[in-house]
Amino acid sequence: MAKSKKKQPKRYLFEEVLAFLRHNSEKAFNYKQLGSAMEIDNEGDRFALLETLEELKHQGFVTEKETGKYQAKENKVYETGTIDFTTQGTAFVIISPELPDVFIPFRRTKDALQGDLVKIAVQPQRGREKPEGEVIEVIQRKKTKYVGTIQINPKFAFVVPDYTKIHVDFFIPIHDINGAKNGQKVLVELTDWKKGSDNPNGKVVDVLGTAGEHETEINAIMAEFGLPMVFAPEVEAAAKKLATDITSAEIAKRRDFREITTFTIDPVDAKDFDDALSLQKLENGNWEVGVHIADVTHYLKPHTILDDEAVSRATSVYLVDRCVPMLPEVLSNFACSLRPHEEKYCFSAVFELDDNAQIQDQWFGKTVIYSDHRFSYEEVQTIIETGEGPYKEEIFTLDRLAKILRAERTAKGSIFFDKAEVKFQLDDKGAPTGVYFKTQKDAHKLIEDFMLLANRKVAEFLGKKGKDDQQKNNNQKKVKNEKGSDAVVYRIHDVPKDEKLLDLNNFVERFGYSVAIGNKTKTAQSINKLLQDVKNKKEQSMIELLAVRSMPKAIYTTKNVGHYGLGFDYYTHFTSPIRRYPDVMVHRLLEAKLNQTHYLKADELELLCKHSSEMEKLASDAERASVKYKQVEYLENKIGQEFEGVISGVTEWGIFVEIIENKCEGRVSMRDMKDDQYSFDEDNYRVVGRRTGRVYTLGDKVKIIVKRADLIKKQLDFEFVSGIPSTKEPEIRNPKRYKKRK
Repeated sequence: MAKSKKKQPKRYLFEEVLAFLRHNSEKAFNYKQLGSAMEIDNEGDRFALLETLEELKHQGFVTEKETGKYQAKENKVYETGTIDFTTQGTAFVIISPELPDVFIPFRRTKDALQGDLVKIAVQPQRGREKPEGEVIEVIQRKKTKYVGTIQINPKFAFVVPDYTKIHVDFFIPIHDINGAKNGQKVLVELTDWKKGSDNPNGKVVDVLGTAGEHETEINAIMAEFGLPMVFAPEVEAAAKKLATDITSAEIAKRRDFREITTFTIDPVDAKDFDDALSLQKLENGNWEVGVHIADVTHYLKPHTILDDEAVSRATSVYLVDRCVPMLPEVLSNFACSLRPHEEKYCFSAVFELDDNAQIQDQWFGKTVIYSDHRFSYEEVQTIIETGEGPYKEEIFTLDRLAKILRAERTAKGSIFFDKAEVKFQLDDKGAPTGVYFKTQKDAHKLIEDFMLLANRKVAEFLGKKGKDDQQKNNNQKKVKNEKGSDAVVYRIHDVPKDEKLLDLNNFVERFGYSVAIGNKTKTAQSINKLLQDVKNKKEQSMIELLAVRSMPKAIYTTKNVGHYGLGFDYYTHFTSPIRRYPDVMVHRLLEAKLNQTHYLKADELELLCKHSSEMEKLASDAERASVKYKQVEYLENKIGQEFEGVISGVTEWGIFVEIIENKCEGRVSMRDMKDDQYSFDEDNYRVVGRRTGRVYTLGDKVKIIVKRADLIKKQLDFEFVSGIPSTKEPEIRNPKRYKKRK
């Protein structure tokens, strides 16, 4: 042993021996074996080694497996969670909302892929900020089919996945390419992943077409997210066999609204009309407003092939150029759709409101309606703004009542995030020719307010105990649903965590704003005030984004905690059963309560709620992917053009910029910023030039040039125009109040 090692401190030997034993934790060693392995070759150091082993045993770090043989004690904690990869190949495992995510270094992810359920060994933190671990095994695959581009060699092929979080390519034997040609987009199925191999093996199960073509790329998005292209023939056949005629026998069982003015208000290109509004003035001077919802459950019966398919899909998905419906067209566009000048069966929530929009009475039940007119949002908006148009008096009254309802929920803590939705004008081949933004005006809000009213009151009727006498149901019996479960399907939005709100407050204080913490209503009101105060300010985009990120996601569940974002103690989804399966469940629960029958047990409902929440997220991700593809395609012929944008994201690898005029988002890579060396300031959502002090902050307005539009990766690359936003710290309007969070 080297001279310097003979004089090593005992503490150093303690740590060195422990590290060696932990690295070889599957074996036990005597002190001679350890001395040899660690190059300790004299009696004095061997005696120190023996003392160290005894001390390690005494402190509980090692165990004496046999007399004189020592082995490191198991110090790992095992957990199960979902793995979420970064684009660099490292990952985090999400165990539960209560526990911190566990970081998994590159090369310790084993054979896991994005979204898999994995078992991990968590290492002691030893001073690290975040726990670290390694994947022990994959318990369940999230999916086994992936979309990518095939690269063919003479004897084998690889499929390079589209999704950047799939960090490995798939090895494909040449006999399993299924006729694919080099460079085509394909769907590959994982067959196995041999121990020690860097790449999983797969086979091509579908050839989607030439990469970069519209139909290929949209089909690729559908395949990537597991969205069905069509309904199975047996499902279509079952739908066509349904009796869809309106019969006098069925009408006799329902409350008849056919003589009361009724109309629908929907997007101009809508084909499935879930809801209609009716209005009439009562003899006592009050208003009767009927919220009429397509009676899907009249046709869709539990445990049928149609219902099984609806459960599986759980939601309709609206891609940029098409709808992937939950129900076959026979139901979604015809039998259930509340089309103009046709009699339709509905499930309705009917409210008697006084002139101040206060509810005097309510009724829930099966109805039949006749839609007198089909409005688009634009037509109703024109009537509201100009005072002219069909059914203008009814529109004025509904708009006035809706605005009172809106003001009331605002006062009670409803939060309003008003973000424009990006839409594309497409030519006959699906290519984008223009971009426009869908924003909410009074016409949209009119419908929204009455749908919210129906959803809230149905949830209260189902969920509140001992409140059945609030409804006069035309001599229907008061119900307790004694034969069934008391469980209800709720749409919940939990209260944001204080630490998230504190982060938001700490940041917005830099600009002279604040967020109240501790009281639900005051917090919501302060967020609304914040969103109003930042309108048309430099920091608007940044603060709106951070406010959204501070909120938890809304989900479906039988465990009610209220809907924080809307300020409701009870809330559900009742108003869109053509496109959402939870609404179908709520219709069945409501019918069961009214008829004193039973639908499903609580655990069965909860499983369906969980599945519906998962499918809702999948649909949202697929819709976002289709928009992203169109954004890239739209800018493909604008390479080299200059645009104004807003910094929408800052990471250690680059700066994301959203172009103001078309909402297309791309990235300026940090390595392409040659004017300085920039460091990432995570706490303050910015990067800072080390030499110049130049600052790029979330929300800054910048000028960019479109550098690259990659249709295959659905990725936009920008570069900054010289003459950058700011060369000093951003203004802090109230610096004394701002304290950087450690």
